[in-house]
Amino acid sequence: MLIDTHSHIYASEFDFDRDAMMARAFSQGVEKIFLPNVDLESIPRMLELEAKYPNNCFAMMGLHPCSVGADYKEVLNTIESWLGRRKFVAVGEIGLDYYWSKEFVEAQKDAFRMQCRWAMELDIPIIIHARDSLDDLIQIVSEEKKDARLRGIFHCFGGTLEQAKQIMDLGFSMGIGGVLTYKKSGLDELVKSIPLEWLVLETDAPYLTPVPHRGKRNESGYIRIIAEKLAEVKGLSLEEVAEVTTANAEKIFIR
Repeated sequence: MLIDTHSHIYASEFDFDRDAMMARAFSQGVEKIFLPNVDLESIPRMLELEAKYPNNCFAMMGLHPCSVGADYKEVLNTIESWLGRRKFVAVGEIGLDYYWSKEFVEAQKDAFRMQCRWAMELDIPIIIHARDSLDDLIQIVSEEKKDARLRGIFHCFGGTLEQAKQIMDLGFSMGIGGVLTYKKSGLDELVKSIPLEWLVLETDAPYLTPVPHRGKRNESGYIRIIAEKLAEVKGLSLEEVAEVTTANAEKIFIR
């Protein structure tokens, strides 16, 4: 069994073939797909997909840093109300993104801290988006972490070995996706030094498509390509990578 811990397959890119895409994922051994929220508009689509595939798709709730704007406190009030309305598997995806804009950096930090605290109160994991912001996020998590309840995944990890060690010291896992298959990413060399017990698999579909499909839309079935590449890099069998990463994911997403 394989688990895609991070996939936006509720997005409009899949409207014309979503069921066929799901069937392809199942045929590749993907049994569980975790759905990170982005903003208020993404919620209905995400919940609709979860309702259609209740044994396979599992919704998170959170505000993506790229969706943090001047009205973020009002938006967060709605996000918080959703978290109080029903059970979600995680608070996500949340974090900091300095790549697209630094206009709302302080608002992003405030939103991230607030959502970390909600996750601790609910005793559910957080899924962290880190783009050009990893050191700041590690610092904030270390400040906010009062006990083992603050846990989760640094999604799309692409930092240094030292940052990986800091993340493991905080008790967090790292999400590995299609970037692992990119020749110039250097991620293949880095993951050789990270114990498999701290890694989970993700696609971030429809983004970050692995080779040989790079440049096209990503989908959850491609998680097998990522697993195969990780097995090659680690010198392990596909079965062992699937078994360990699945156990890692299930340990994080307690249902």
